[in-house]
Amino acid sequence: MIEDHGSSDSKANVRASEDPTRLRHPDIYLFWISMLALFLELLLIRWISTEIRVFAYLQNTILVVCFLGLGLGLYTARQPIRTGRGLWALVILAGLLAVPPTRVVLASISELIRSVEGLNTWGRAYAGNLVETGAGVALGLYLVLIVMLLIVEAFIPIGRLVGRLLDSHPRPIVAYSINVAGSLVGIWLFVLLSVKHLTPATWFALLAVLLVPLLYVRRPISKPNLLGLAVLVLAAWFAGQERGAVEIVWSPYQKLALFEDQRPLAGIPDGSYFVRVNNIGYHTLIDLRPETLTESDGGYPEERIGFSLYDVPFLLHQTPRRVLVVGSGGGNDVAGALRNGAERVTAVEIDPAIVEFGRRYHPERPYDAESVDIVVDDARSFFARTQERFDVILFGALDAHTTTAMTNARLDHYVYTRSSLERARALLDDGGMLVLVFYPIRPFIADRLAVVLRDVFDREPVVFRMPTPLTAFGDVATVLVAGDIAAANAQITRSEPLRSLIGSWRQQYPLELPYVTPPTTDDWPYLYLARPTLPTLFLLFAGLLGLLIVYARRQLGVPAGTNPLRWPRSAWHFFFLGAAFLLLEVQNISKAAVVLGNTWVVNAVIISAVLCMVLLANAVAAKWPRLPLGPVYGALIGSALALYFVDLARFAFLPFPTKALLVGVLTTLPMLFSGIVFVRSFQVAPRKDLALGANLYGALVGGLLQSISFLTGIKFLLLIVAAFYGLALLTRNREPELLTRQAPEPAVEPSVAGLTR
Repeated sequence: MIEDHGSSDSKANVRASEDPTRLRHPDIYLFWISMLALFLELLLIRWISTEIRVFAYLQNTILVVCFLGLGLGLYTARQPIRTGRGLWALVILAGLLAVPPTRVVLASISELIRSVEGLNTWGRAYAGNLVETGAGVALGLYLVLIVMLLIVEAFIPIGRLVGRLLDSHPRPIVAYSINVAGSLVGIWLFVLLSVKHLTPATWFALLAVLLVPLLYVRRPISKPNLLGLAVLVLAAWFAGQERGAVEIVWSPYQKLALFEDQRPLAGIPDGSYFVRVNNIGYHTLIDLRPETLTESDGGYPEERIGFSLYDVPFLLHQTPRRVLVVGSGGGNDVAGALRNGAERVTAVEIDPAIVEFGRRYHPERPYDAESVDIVVDDARSFFARTQERFDVILFGALDAHTTTAMTNARLDHYVYTRSSLERARALLDDGGMLVLVFYPIRPFIADRLAVVLRDVFDREPVVFRMPTPLTAFGDVATVLVAGDIAAANAQITRSEPLRSLIGSWRQQYPLELPYVTPPTTDDWPYLYLARPTLPTLFLLFAGLLGLLIVYARRQLGVPAGTNPLRWPRSAWHFFFLGAAFLLLEVQNISKAAVVLGNTWVVNAVIISAVLCMVLLANAVAAKWPRLPLGPVYGALIGSALALYFVDLARFAFLPFPTKALLVGVLTTLPMLFSGIVFVRSFQVAPRKDLALGANLYGALVGGLLQSISFLTGIKFLLLIVAAFYGLALLTRNREPELLTRQAPEPAVEPSVAGLTR
């Protein structure tokens, strides 16, 4: 059914029984639904990216799909809301992850499409001939499309309801501020649940409460929908179960599952525990003390006792008294440092839940030692603020199993850039060395790490591959040593067992490094890409989004007037504002991560700062309604361009509160000017439903354009932001300033900030 949703007839088609404009307290209702929209968005980003791994590797895909659902809802705001349809889309999604067979199928998507360029995963790839591989990719993309469709369906009724409430509000700037305030509360409500390590079952129980007002629009909730709420929470509980798990913890970053290690590990003593992160093997908490291995059954190789992966980094230094371990995990590396004479160990780990696992379950109890200082922080952040010097700095296999979800950077990306390793080098004492342990899933990754170390230390590192303590049962790690290489070689020569083992490992696990892979920098931190390129996989996912839009136009009755080719000038104005806003927000998070660390606190604070700046823009627009827009546009474009030339890393030495405030203000300043432009433009928008939908579709395109940074680097996005704001200036209506002086405020719709942040 195609309707003209700007007409009064279409308004009359909305049944009074579900008309939210007749509610007794519409402001409270608007606040609640705005809070629900943000809470649900963050919940799905976190939950789906964990349980269906491919979305973790595709970073902001869930975010963009949420934009699409909200945009479709706003485009069709005057159609029946059909809240039950959105609820049951969530029920089906949760049910697919609660039933073991379908859960296994969805979890296998990353293996099915692993052959596509641009996806680096852990685990085995789909093996077969060309036909079988193509069929696997097609099946994987089809499953992804189903998940995306369910997410879109869940957000459509929310978008419709928010659109109606805002369109009917008599005080538009107040309504917009309520929308943004609700979004802020939604953010911090989910952050609070994450901080408390609560599980998805709790998330969905709270979501069910938040959904009640959405389902109760001027009439009681139907029995099928009440059943749907109960099934949703129950399915989420079942989806969170792990057979055989001793303990499951959802930290602010990832899902951790602890198991008693039942694998037949010859020579490994009893009492070991195995940790899975986001359903992928992470590591085993094992006792590698020589006396324990000697007494254990199974015959751990005698020649490797005292020479495990967790011992060798400290054997390369003659007197490793002061040791820094970044990515200390459950404590294996820390235990190795203590076994080899370290007098003081600083253990840096971003995830407090992993540290707690190590504290309670590691058989050697390394975190209980008085000589161990535990620092729960991002490695890059710690590098910036510490003044200590170390004999050995060990990078303990920081291969992140999760992402920030808002940007194209994984948690570990900024740890392996040239700037990061230069700062680490500055922390080495005289005669100190940096040891980097990694499990490269592609040869170019090992080559890239060697290139960066060579550039930073002006000498090629010592490189060799060696088995983990569980090899015969596990993986082979790559060890790169930089710093005082002469001292490291002397240590190898001095120890006959170590020299013999490294020689045998080089024969058994040969590694040729051509030193040709482009290095990682803070501007291009993509460790898992062989070269600057636009990955094929991201193009395929953009195609899937196109299919969803086609589906929406045919099945949801999207108005014919919303065809971009038929958009009026004003709609393109809002489209460019939305695209620029999203890209600018991505820039804020990326730049802040370099200075403040890539932690959940930084992400939440920056997003909140963006919303606070939007609220400030509302206040400015309300206080000075005749403020000339020409200078505002100049300040907007100028501040975006200025950020291109500002290196925020220079503020890293400042105290955290000071640099957090400084970075927050600098990165979000353009949001103040864009917020003023947005509010003033919406005050005279002739088709507010179309304008708001165009704004969200612009944000969707901005989310997709974020992938250009794979090719150009992150800073280049700021030039695109400035260009979009320039196009917004060229496409704005010329009447707003005159109309603003003569007429009272008409309805104002929320920007992408209010609805999605």
